[in-house]
Amino acid sequence: MAQQEWLYGIHALESIILREPERLIELFVLKGREDKSIHDIVSQARSLGTSVQFCQRKTLDDKVDGGQHQGVVAKVKPAKQYNENDLAAIVESSKLPFLLILDGVTDPHNLGACLRTADAAGVDAVVVPKDKSAALTPVVRKVACGAADVIPLVQVTNLARTIRDLQDAGVWIVGTAGEAENDIYDCKFKGPMALVMGAEGKGMRRLTREHCDELIKLPMAGSVSSLNVSVATGVCLYEIVRQRG
Repeated sequence: MAQQEWLYGIHALESIILREPERLIELFVLKGREDKSIHDIVSQARSLGTSVQFCQRKTLDDKVDGGQHQGVVAKVKPAKQYNENDLAAIVESSKLPFLLILDGVTDPHNLGACLRTADAAGVDAVVVPKDKSAALTPVVRKVACGAADVIPLVQVTNLARTIRDLQDAGVWIVGTAGEAENDIYDCKFKGPMALVMGAEGKGMRRLTREHCDELIKLPMAGSVSSLNVSVATGVCLYEIVRQRG
């Protein structure tokens, strides 16, 4: 595991200072940026004893390899990585487990948006396969606007086996598929459950689909055949929230 990571973007930095200040190693700020958000981040970092350096834009650009840093970049200690064992503990500790499983979502912007929505909807954890999935990169953290530091992203070795383990623990697995017979609005979502979203275009992998307890679809009235995965995730999660509310 790397000994340090680069984190950037105002929301991502605000989140780590608020929730995990012990991870902050060093702060780099664009010279001439004097807006309140940056000023607050600098003040809080200094109050934690963190070194702050003011740099030219190219210095910041080089650190984030072209990412949109918004004038602030931090060197931080790596975040905790979650695995199958952590997932079992999360399910056991929740009164009404609510999980999001992303099968093959490789775009970091989509993963970040899904994390942000999942946190807002009260999801306990987001589960992804270790292979063929976006990792928790600085881009994901920036798009997630702080949610990546709150909601566990659990990377599992074998997604089908993880789904079986969840079913054994009493979690109902609902997958989304265009060929499903029932619309999401025809289904009841009341107990412990996990929503499975597949990659754009390909959808869920065959083995994942076969392990679902139920398949649902979103009604599509227009000419497009599918929604962006992060948009579809938001629609599905909030219908579940509405019913469980």
